[in-house]
Amino acid sequence: MKRTIFRGAGVAIATPMFADGSIHYEELARLIDWQIENHTDAIIICGTTGESSTMTDDEHAECIRFAVEKVNHRVPVIAGAGSNDTAYAVWLSKEAKAAGADGLLHVTPYYNKASQAGLVRHFSTIADATDLPVILYNVPSRTGCGIKPSTYAELAKHPNIVAIKEANGDIASVAYTRSLCGDELAIYSGNDDQIVPILSLGGLGVISVLSNVCPQETHDICQLYFDGKVKESSDLQIRYMDLVAALFSDVNPIPVKQALNYMGFAAGACRLPLCDMSEPAKQHLYDVMKRYGLIKA
Repeated sequence: MKRTIFRGAGVAIATPMFADGSIHYEELARLIDWQIENHTDAIIICGTTGESSTMTDDEHAECIRFAVEKVNHRVPVIAGAGSNDTAYAVWLSKEAKAAGADGLLHVTPYYNKASQAGLVRHFSTIADATDLPVILYNVPSRTGCGIKPSTYAELAKHPNIVAIKEANGDIASVAYTRSLCGDELAIYSGNDDQIVPILSLGGLGVISVLSNVCPQETHDICQLYFDGKVKESSDLQIRYMDLVAALFSDVNPIPVKQALNYMGFAAGACRLPLCDMSEPAKQHLYDVMKRYGLIKA
């Protein structure tokens, strides 16, 4: 079995921003500390939820450096370094390595996409560029490009490709990937509403949006399962389904940043082209959060 970067619930952490759109590092530090105090199992910095797609090169590299220094080895730090430009993804991977990240998260190419053969060459080139363990991220609903189980089996032969964040929503496909790859490719759920189903197929946890607002509870869903308390884990997953739905009622990370603002964190707004939720949608999110006890006022 290859090296495991983490086991449990890793937070795809949001990037707090000031009103002018600049990164609010002091608040990012506060969020990181709060996450670790509430037993998050890993920090995934500069992912989709972290708005990496609208960061400059300098911001992206600095955000990774900042997270690594702030975490200070308390939990693993996994750096989002994906791109639809293989050479740029290699550059970002090297920057993450230099910053001290513990692993890399690489999404499939988007817009220009790639064939399955192209995906093998893209990810293999990235994995050759550093000795960091690589998690592949499959989210075809956003990228228009999906990784097939047979392609995972080919990629799993690379010693540095160790895991997948699977967000294709197809449990049968996950089962087939598991049958082809066994322990050569760890599986993390990329969907907060499918944590337990993927754990039941031998998954190691989740890379989570829900963890931004419920780090302890998301950790507990995984830990209960690992401890053999399957019903308790499943019950907790089901209990939070309405909140998960509310957090994805608009394009991620719009709702989760609004949720953090409601909780008293200075998450700010998203950068364009992402814009604020409508007032009725904000009210619905507020009402759901209040029902879960996340808003005390």
